[in-house]
Amino acid sequence: MFTGIVEELGTVESVEHQGDAIRLTVRAGTVLEDAKLGDSISVNGCCLTVAARGDDTWTADVMQETLDKTSLYGVQPGDRVNLERAVTAATRLGGHIVQGHVDGVGTVVARHPSEHWEVVEISMPTQLARYLVDKGSITVDGVSLTVVEAADEAFTVSLIPETLARTTLGLRQPGDRVNLETDVIAKHVEKLLASGYADSPQDRPQGRTQGRHQKERNAHD
Repeated sequence: MFTGIVEELGTVESVEHQGDAIRLTVRAGTVLEDAKLGDSISVNGCCLTVAARGDDTWTADVMQETLDKTSLYGVQPGDRVNLERAVTAATRLGGHIVQGHVDGVGTVVARHPSEHWEVVEISMPTQLARYLVDKGSITVDGVSLTVVEAADEAFTVSLIPETLARTTLGLRQPGDRVNLETDVIAKHVEKLLASGYADSPQDRPQGRTQGRHQKERNAHD
């Protein structure tokens, strides 16, 4: 699990094509300070596992499913990527709860620069629209952002200079593809409501306390 606060910009060192997978090697510094084999690192919002590491590089195996569902398909040596280590119990939740499981790929539609910030419009698969609300959370290429305006097929975010300088979102141009992950809490609420348990309290299973009280009443009757 992650928070969507990018720790550093890494650089793709090499891409080894293996037919139905790639072996991705990334040059980095900060995320390697305590990285061990088997640890999770988010790359542009995709949770990948450290399979090998050197002094300033680490390698992950990226399977076909990930290539099909994320913007890691087509990544090239020299590309910059957003990196974040998995959270710990002592980590500040500076962004929001991010799983590193990409829900869909969007496309940068337009950029509208201002004097002190920049508004970026991003298209998205229509099935994700129900999870976005104005001022809600969205993860774009692993970056935790606040939705400015949510529509049926696109949304906007406002980027401060810090975000523009420290993440790939300062480099993305109209037509570029970006990974999107919606707020997991919204998905859990949707499933709970669809299950019917939220309809009426009497339809829910009795807890231990309720069951004990019922037995006590029966014993006194």
